[in-house]
Amino acid sequence: MLENYIREPYQRILVDPVVKTINNNLAPNTLTMFAGIAGISVLPCLYFDYRIFAIFLILFSGYLDTLDGTLARFSGRTSDWGSVLDISMDRLVEFIIIFSLWIVSPETRSFWVIMMLGSVLLCITSFLVIGVFTANDTKKGFYYSPGLMERSEAFVFFIAMILWPAYFSKFALVFSCLVLLTAFIRLTQFYRASGNIRQRP
Repeated sequence: MLENYIREPYQRILVDPVVKTINNNLAPNTLTMFAGIAGISVLPCLYFDYRIFAIFLILFSGYLDTLDGTLARFSGRTSDWGSVLDISMDRLVEFIIIFSLWIVSPETRSFWVIMMLGSVLLCITSFLVIGVFTANDTKKGFYYSPGLMERSEAFVFFIAMILWPAYFSKFALVFSCLVLLTAFIRLTQFYRASGNIRQRP
C-alpha cells in the first residue's frame, strides 16, 4: 500500500540513478544475494542489542531488493531464476528478522512470533497461488498482487518493534491482523474475479 504513494519518487531519486551507475559493474543476482546477507545480518545485531545498526541493515536490505529488479529490467538481464532467487531471498530475510525479534525475549514473545509467522505463511501462500492462476501483466518476473500489507509495511512494523520493544505484543497483534486481512481481501478478490470469468458466455 505504501509503495503506491512513494514508489515513483523513491524510484526516480534513489534507484534509477544508481542503476545507471552500476549497470556494467554488478549482476542483478549479486545484488539479490547482498540483500539477503544484509537481512540475515540483522540476527547478530539484535542478539547483541545493536538496534540502530539492525534497523540500518533492514532498510539497506530493502533498498537492495528494489535495486536488483530495476537493474535486471534496465540491463535486459531478467530471468526466471532471478525471480525465484529474489522471492526466496525475500522470504528468508523476513523469517530471519522475525526470528531475531523472538530471540531478544523468547519467554515473552513466543506466542506473538508464532502468530506473525502463521499470518505471513497464509498471506504468502495466497500471493503465490493467485499468481499461478493469473496472467502476468506487470514489470516483475511473476504476477504481483498488491495488498494492504506488503513488504514496506512489514519493515515499518519490524522497525517499530525494534525501537519500542515494550509495545512488541501490540505491534505483533496489529501486524498479524493486517497480514491476515490482506490474505482475506486478496482471496476474496480472486474468487470474485474467477467467478465472473466462469460466468461469461
